[in-house]
Amino acid sequence: MVDLSNVELKIENIVASVDLFASLDLEKVIEICPHSKYNPEEFPGIICRFDEPKVALLVFSSGKLVVTGAKSVEDIKAAVSKLVEMLSKIGTKFTREPEIDIQNMVFSGDLKMEFNLDAVALVLPNCEYEPEQFPGVIYRVKEPRAVILLFSSGKIVCSGAKSEQDAWEAVKKLLHELEKYGLIEEDA
Repeated sequence: MVDLSNVELKIENIVASVDLFASLDLEKVIEICPHSKYNPEEFPGIICRFDEPKVALLVFSSGKLVVTGAKSVEDIKAAVSKLVEMLSKIGTKFTREPEIDIQNMVFSGDLKMEFNLDAVALVLPNCEYEPEQFPGVIYRVKEPRAVILLFSSGKIVCSGAKSEQDAWEAVKKLLHELEKYGLIEEDA
């Protein structure tokens, strides 16, 4: 049976799309956003950076945002609340509460065991391995949808998950497949 007790997973980045349900005058918004950049000829939105929580926001006149760099969902909620508070002070009217949709979560992790990636690539379904191009096996999980990069050291990167639970489920499926095909040695 797959044992997850030794496995480590850590959130490295979360990307979310947000609808503020408000139209924004970006010329006014740029004045209240510290550490921001706006060049409409180059990009149609404001690139705004917050130090606390440490995130970057792409702010569009439609009231839509992309938030990236967060280490937790709470950081995204805090950043959106902070921006809403700033926008309220310049008279922005919101028709309802912001809607946050997690698009992608990236995790780093450690399976705490080493792998022969040539052997893994030969028998593991849904994977790619081109060692001349990239030093890890690329394993695709269909449900929940995620991609896991597996390195010979047992280190992993999981991306595409929409929640921490999805990431754990994807890792569990990878470990199950590795066990099923005899690629995990049982402890003596």
